[in-house]
Parts: sequence; structure tokens; C-alpha cells
Amino acid sequence: MANDNLYTTQFQAGLGMIHETLDLLRLWELGDSPGKLVEKSITSGLFSRTTARRARNIVAEMFAPRFLANCKPAASQLKLLVVASHDVEDLKQLFFLYTARAQAIFADFLVEVYWPRYSSGAHVLNRVEAENFIQRALHNGKMRKRWTETTIRRVSGYLLGCCADFGLVSSSGRSCWTISRFSIRPNVALYLAYDLHFFGMSDVAVIGSSDWRYFGLEPNDVVNQLKGLSHNGHLIMQATTDLVHISWKYSSMEDCLRAIAKG
Repeated sequence: MANDNLYTTQFQAGLGMIHETLDLLRLWELGDSPGKLVEKSITSGLFSRTTARRARNIVAEMFAPRFLANCKPAASQLKLLVVASHDVEDLKQLFFLYTARAQAIFADFLVEVYWPRYSSGAHVLNRVEAENFIQRALHNGKMRKRWTETTIRRVSGYLLGCCADFGLVSSSGRSCWTISRFSIRPNVALYLAYDLHFFGMSDVAVIGSSDWRYFGLEPNDVVNQLKGLSHNGHLIMQATTDLVHISWKYSSMEDCLRAIAKG
């Protein structure tokens, strides 16, 4: 469900920015525009160690595309979990999901580079692999205009840095990153399944959504995830080789969020 198929350097404003996102979600109120949120962050001293321009960049380039897009912004859902002091590791994976949705370059890097390397048993990712990915994207017309070699090198570092922020890799040298163990958390799978359901997707479309691939999951893996949620009473899953039917327990996303917050 990425918003734009063209690649940008937008996520350089903050990569993962876990702590800043938590702070902004606490500050944000329903109806706040990006401009209003910038104003509130400056007057409250939220980013007291940064300039007003930097605060605007954080909100406009990082927070807004990820959490304030669409008529019902993700911030309204995530804020409920933040206020409930929900598990930070769950929240980090949800921030990861929305970053991949908002930034096509990051989403495609995960699907085309990170997970194939992970699945092959590789232990490291290096900057050259990220640069080659960007070069292929240039060749395939993924950018509005051609990027310079300097930009390519810089953005390759951003891709790996963003992966590091979300726990997919850890730095092991200037140009080399160690691949970490990474798997979707049960509450995140629950959130994603219901988010797709309330987006209006059929049961089959929920299972086939590309969002699961950001977590390295193919449809068969998703079925297993949903069976686990079924065992825990969050839904009823019926799946055969040619039939999928899900009975959804929660009648609204708010009900699902309350179940997640309870743990």
C-alpha cells in the first residue's frame, strides 16, 4: 500500500526516527495539520536542540507522509497505543510498516534485496548491494530525474541506516552491516490483518497484501500467522488449498487496538 511508486530521498530527514515519532504522536491531536504540528513542536520545545527548519523537515518529510496521509491518518490509531504505553518493540515494527508504505524505495529494497539475502542465509549486507539496487532503479525509471553518484552513495547509506534503526541489521563496519534476526511480532500481525480488513480488502486480498512482504512473509506464511491469531481468539481462520474465510472478532479498528493494548 505504498503511496507513490517513484523513489525520493525524502526519508533522509530522519530514517527510522523511533523516539521522535513517539514524541510527535504524544503531541499530535486529531485534526492537527503538519503545519500545526510543526508549530506545536516548536512552541513546546519538543526539539529544543534542533532549529525550527529541522523541526519542519522532521514533520513534513518524515512524520506527515508516514502517519498523516489519507483521510484517516495512521497517527490516530498509533496514538492510542502510545498513550496506553504499549510495548515499544511492537510500536517500532508498526513505524517500520508505515515507513515502508510511505517510501517506495525502502519497501522495494526490503523485498528485492534484504529478504532475499536473509532467506539465503547471508550474514551481511554491504553498501555496494544497496548502490546496485539504486542503479537498477535508475535504469528502470524509478526516479523523476537522474541521481548523481554522490546522491546514490548517500541514499544507499540511508537505506541501510533505516534498516538499522528498525532492527533489521547492525553496523559492523563503514560499508558492511550484519543481518539481524527479524520477524513480525504477534501484535503487529494482528494490527496489520485488521488494518487491511478495515481498509476494505477481501479475506483473500488480506492474505495476499504486499504489506506482509516487508516482514518477509509470503501468503502461506501469512496463513500461519493468522492461524496463530485464531488460536489466541482474535479471529476465526478457515483455509484450504482453494478457500480462505476469516471471521473477524472485532467490529472496529478501535476494538482491535484495545485488545492489543490489553496485551
